[in-house]
Amino acid sequence: MSFSDSVNTRSDKPVSLIWGCELSRQKDSYTFQMPEGWNCEEQLALCTICLGETAQDEFHMVEVMAEQGDTQTTVPLATLKPSVLPMATLAGVELTPPVTFRLRAGSGPVYISGQHLSMVNEEEEEEEMEEEEEEEESPKKSPKGQTTRKGNAAKKRRLEKEDDLNKPDPEDPLPGKGRGAGRSRKAAPKK
Repeated sequence: MSFSDSVNTRSDKPVSLIWGCELSRQKDSYTFQMPEGWNCEEQLALCTICLGETAQDEFHMVEVMAEQGDTQTTVPLATLKPSVLPMATLAGVELTPPVTFRLRAGSGPVYISGQHLSMVNEEEEEEEMEEEEEEEESPKKSPKGQTTRKGNAAKKRRLEKEDDLNKPDPEDPLPGKGRGAGRSRKAAPKK
């Protein structure tokens, strides 16, 4: 299934996060990978690539390395020079992780920015939330072998307090039940 196919399904919810990395002589590569435990479709949509203010007046070449099965493909992404082209817009460059960016020439710093897009399946998310709620509500064994539920004592106290507030006081007169209540009753003699 491609990313565009999953956008059209109603059960998928897009999540967009700002993403960026820095390449320099000290750290000349960065690998964007999918976080562990994420069961969703991922995309990296690049926006801009630019040189830092301390970049030397030399050519800075950044390339993208992507794995396709057993082969690794290397494609030049941008060649920047402060006096000629210090920044480039990368509209329409969408990559699927894992992707590695490498500073092939120059000393940097070079900044790459974009959006990390995830398609989270709402049905799976709801199932996970239900499972977590069931785990919280399921009976747990205490060290003495007694079965208890988390939060049961607090809930019981709250219900008892509500019951106490709702019980009528025997000394209070009966409440009226709407318009005209008490008209047929005779007034109690004054003392």
